[in-house]
Amino acid sequence: MFQGSMVAIVTPMRAGVAPETPLDPDALRRLLDWHIAEGTDAIVAVGTTGESATLGMEEHVEVIRQVIKHVRGRIPVIAGTGANSTTEAIELTQAAKEAGADACLLVTPYYNKPTQEGLYQHHKLIAERVNIPQILYNVPGRTACDMQPETVARLAQVPNIIGIKEATGDLARVDKIRALCGDKFLLFSGDDATAMEFMLRGGHGVISVTANVAPKAMHELCAQARRGDRGQASRTDARLAGLHKELFCESNPIPAKWALSQMGLIEAGIRLPLTWLSAACHERVRRALEQAGVGRV
Repeated sequence: MFQGSMVAIVTPMRAGVAPETPLDPDALRRLLDWHIAEGTDAIVAVGTTGESATLGMEEHVEVIRQVIKHVRGRIPVIAGTGANSTTEAIELTQAAKEAGADACLLVTPYYNKPTQEGLYQHHKLIAERVNIPQILYNVPGRTACDMQPETVARLAQVPNIIGIKEATGDLARVDKIRALCGDKFLLFSGDDATAMEFMLRGGHGVISVTANVAPKAMHELCAQARRGDRGQASRTDARLAGLHKELFCESNPIPAKWALSQMGLIEAGIRLPLTWLSAACHERVRRALEQAGVGRV
């Protein structure tokens, strides 16, 4: 059910840069329809790319509800429900379950830097409290917290913890986690630049930023890599290499939102403390879009 190109979708907002920039549900619905038409395999709502850190609790849950309602079961919806408060993560995960999410994605607690035992207890308790498939999310570059493969293996024994989004870019971890957790435990790349190799090593897919602007190509890349076609996957990935790099020229999702606005899909809206893409990056992102064959929709 969970495989291939899974977009970590942006949360569209009305034009403006402010702490209270309003959400744009019409643009969200258009984006969802576009992704489904282009072949995106699953939607990940209100993750890092969806600005979860600056959405209030009610807004966070409402965006998840809107996505599920509009997708109508056409492809799976994974809700981002992680938090550095265990209580808050439980509440968000329960709300996502009640809204009808197919699974939840839970980032390791950020800022407070728990031990490996703390990570185990945190994720185990959420899984025990809320009976919904759960995907771990390890992104130490954002969280200052690195879930080790041995901790992943302990959590893989919890029945409804079904996989991990591994965003370190360390391909050796694919082999180690698979060896520790077995073939049934799902492995998703969280790093577009290494996602092709990740899948060629046996990963099940990628939770992607690049898919925000190039959904069809990312779907094709995933299909090619998962069937072991290195030659074709390499050619597709080469077209996307500029996007893999330049969509992080400033903090995600700043470049992705700018690119989508240039494509006519969303307004130029983002929430402080994020700001709109600086002029110095415009040409870099524009060239990457051209290299990928992505233009105005």
